[in-house]
Amino acid sequence: MAGGAGVHGLDSAAGRPGAKRLAALVTGVAGERPGYRALAQGMRTLLLDGRVALHTRLPAERGFAVTLGVSRATVTAAYDLLRESGYARSRRGAGTWTELPEGARLTSVRTPEAGEDVIDLAIAAPGALADELAAAYAAASQDVARHALTPGYHPYGLAELRGAIAERYTRRGLPTRPEQILVTSGAQQAVALTLTLLGRPGDRIAVENPSYANALSVIRQLGLRTAPVPVTEDGWDAELFGATLRQSAPRLAYLIPDFQNPTGRLMPPDQRRRIIADARATGTWLVVDETIADIALDTPTPPPFASLAPNGGEQIVTVGSLSKGHWSGLRVGWVRAGARLITELTAQRVMADMSGSVLDQLVALRLLGREEEILRRRLPLLRDQRDQLAGLLGQEFPDWRWQVPPGGMSLWIDLGRPIASALAGAALRHGVRIEGGSRFGADPGTFEHRLRWPYTQPAEVAEEAVRRVAAAVDAGVGGLGQAGDEPGRPHWVA
Repeated sequence: MAGGAGVHGLDSAAGRPGAKRLAALVTGVAGERPGYRALAQGMRTLLLDGRVALHTRLPAERGFAVTLGVSRATVTAAYDLLRESGYARSRRGAGTWTELPEGARLTSVRTPEAGEDVIDLAIAAPGALADELAAAYAAASQDVARHALTPGYHPYGLAELRGAIAERYTRRGLPTRPEQILVTSGAQQAVALTLTLLGRPGDRIAVENPSYANALSVIRQLGLRTAPVPVTEDGWDAELFGATLRQSAPRLAYLIPDFQNPTGRLMPPDQRRRIIADARATGTWLVVDETIADIALDTPTPPPFASLAPNGGEQIVTVGSLSKGHWSGLRVGWVRAGARLITELTAQRVMADMSGSVLDQLVALRLLGREEEILRRRLPLLRDQRDQLAGLLGQEFPDWRWQVPPGGMSLWIDLGRPIASALAGAALRHGVRIEGGSRFGADPGTFEHRLRWPYTQPAEVAEEAVRRVAAAVDAGVGGLGQAGDEPGRPHWVA
């Protein structure tokens, strides 16, 4: 089984989803007693949407037919269609596995060159409030003189900034001491340091599917084996997550419970408590990414995940950042964990990065002091941009579907067909850089029917981006303007 994927909390020893579970999933998509085309379509949809993992062994035809209440010939024909179209493969005597067609693998749209007229929607982060940022730098520059008399190395971070971050957690319901904080060069460094320290090549890590693309890249680079658990439009399945923890016994789990990237879902408190309890029972370290937690547009800012755990969650590592609420150009993030683990993380950090910028940390300290006012100004702007983008897309692409998220930075769009990579390539030729869903899949190549579209651009830029993407679709590049599937693939609807 490649990468150990395909468990999804069911029959992990065989790497095969139980027939009852798969039948419930597929009939929810394809309807009761589906015909062979509807059955194949439903199974493909589950694979592309991450609810059935890549390289998952499918149930035997006879038993699956009984469970579905259809003839064996129906299941046989559906499996044949999946194999013909590249979404399954079989080996005599060994069964049938989910697969992706050749060419449907992870791709990344190139970065535009300086000076190109390209609207960059690959980064889901807003610009800074210029007046607040300028004022913070001006104020921080006054503090530089007293630091200039020191070497300027602060591997743990400036003491006053660590204290301010600790107080921020305490104020939000998670009592925290400064020695429980490590200031990092952004949240990405915080995630990489934590996974590097706590994981070893070959260790299992439970991950949401889809998830943050850069965190998944770190996981792959470290040689960790993913145990994907789907996050759907209905959010998390805490029972399935718990089953994955119990059966896979992963050493780590990486979660984004607050306005999850890229889906925008918000995990309810009861599910958080259940996951915490299951992780305690299996000894799994929870690495909780709260980078987007401040971007609460239609709901109050959620309390820290670890505040729901006994004793502040001794096996919960929390990652935060100023990137989304303030400015990504200010590379200041942090880790909140037990003091001993913070010491070990700092020792790991100094091997590659002795210390962060003193000036940036002084600016961060000033911005944290103004955080309430900054968010009071920023959140209504993002809310308006979200609603405007949803309106524009609804008018231009009435067949696309999405749920308006209660917070976060982007829409997670269902295109209805697996054309995201082709669309991203066509969009770039029309001057828009945007990421297809495969960038966010724990199994590379899945979510080809999804597109992440940030609403972090000003209104006039968003309008122009929609216009350009519409031009790309109208051009019909790679069959984008057609009703069927990609050229050379069989049509799924008779």
